[in-house]
Amino acid sequence: MIWKRRTRSEGDEVTTELAVDTAMPLGGDDMADAPIGEREPGDPAQSTTFAWAPPLAVEPGPMLPRFIASASDDVETDAGNELARRRLALRDALGASQPVVARETFAGRREAMASLINAIEEQRVHVVVYGERGIGKTSLAHVFAETAREARYHVIYASCGTAANFPDMFRSVLARIPRIYHASILPNSPQAEEGGTFEMMLPEGPFGARELAELLSGVVGTRIIVVLDEYDRVVDVNFRREVAELIKNLSDRAARVQLVITGVALNLDELIGYAPSIRRNIAGLPMTPLASSEVRELLRMGERAADIRYGKDALALITRMAGGSPYLVRLLGHQAGLAALNGGRDEVSYADARAAVEKVIADWQASLPRRVQANLVRDEARTHWPLLVAAARAGSTADGWFTVDDVYAELGGASAPISIERDLKLFVNSIDLLERREGHGDPQFRFSYPGVAALLTMSAAMAQQPA
Repeated sequence: MIWKRRTRSEGDEVTTELAVDTAMPLGGDDMADAPIGEREPGDPAQSTTFAWAPPLAVEPGPMLPRFIASASDDVETDAGNELARRRLALRDALGASQPVVARETFAGRREAMASLINAIEEQRVHVVVYGERGIGKTSLAHVFAETAREARYHVIYASCGTAANFPDMFRSVLARIPRIYHASILPNSPQAEEGGTFEMMLPEGPFGARELAELLSGVVGTRIIVVLDEYDRVVDVNFRREVAELIKNLSDRAARVQLVITGVALNLDELIGYAPSIRRNIAGLPMTPLASSEVRELLRMGERAADIRYGKDALALITRMAGGSPYLVRLLGHQAGLAALNGGRDEVSYADARAAVEKVIADWQASLPRRVQANLVRDEARTHWPLLVAAARAGSTADGWFTVDDVYAELGGASAPISIERDLKLFVNSIDLLERREGHGDPQFRFSYPGVAALLTMSAAMAQQPA
């Protein structure tokens, strides 16, 4: 069926109509595509007409979701968008998906920041910041870097990865140090006019800690801080050995360069190895869980930003469930604040905080592999639920490893060590929830997938809370 437009003359009157060709299918004879004026008399299209009618009204469906702010973070300022403004302000203050990079959104950790500054400025040593995952090491490093730059330090931040190697990592570091800061480059010399970086001054071919320290010992006119974040991810043993050698050589030369190393670890040795020769050149800074007062300070940022208030019961629940983790305080505080705002309330209630915890638990569980989710609901897991929760609490350390004695202590002596070890082995062999390693002492266990221990711990704590 083909729609056509035609013009018909009747006396002095000219009429334009829409017609449909019902005689010729698409791809018909030669006349099917001919203009109307060239049709033969009697052509069906000349005699079949249709009156035009407006299209049927379509009931509009629900509007698709839209962004509430532009890419430049602008939000309309009218009253209708006030909720959107407060939601975005809460996200900026308490968002947990990224580390804190500015002091405006950094709370607590005053003692840690003071210790870090003191080690760099007063003691002139290198610093190793260590602790469990999500405890705020990277945030501290970013805010410290901002503070140091204000004091005219030249700070270079580098994030380590599993493929990190010493020459490539420090070649990129040297590429960010202007050559004018080297003692061999006079301010008015042609070399100073040319610009360039320390990378140009490296010897040809491979280099190690000794050559690098020799070059960096020539730094003048500034002090340089190199931040090596996520150092625990480095798997190259030679990388760690060279960094330890670099620390020793920089210290021996009294170079104006200091390293700040951060990583997940229980102690100093786990990150830098046992190196007595450099111990006097290093200050260890353990990151401990947030105190209740620091949790309150952190949530106050959300209150000021979004014009809300966390009720006493909501604050107590978030504090207990977060366990001193800045990441969890932000995550739970953000979700609870959103629940209150979406409900049209300015005060975050216990129900809002509980809903936030339940959402986080559900999201964590959904993110686990299907086999892990299936193993957690097996009859064996339900029967040994207290054991698994005790193991999760015992494994809430930087590396997640725990022993039979650790679980025995968590259970308060309710089960004998021999039966605890037997049951733990069940979840290593028959049910793939734990992994085991042998060492010089007792065997150690760890949950085989990240996040399971935190999920079990928070779920058990929520089970004890009133509805």
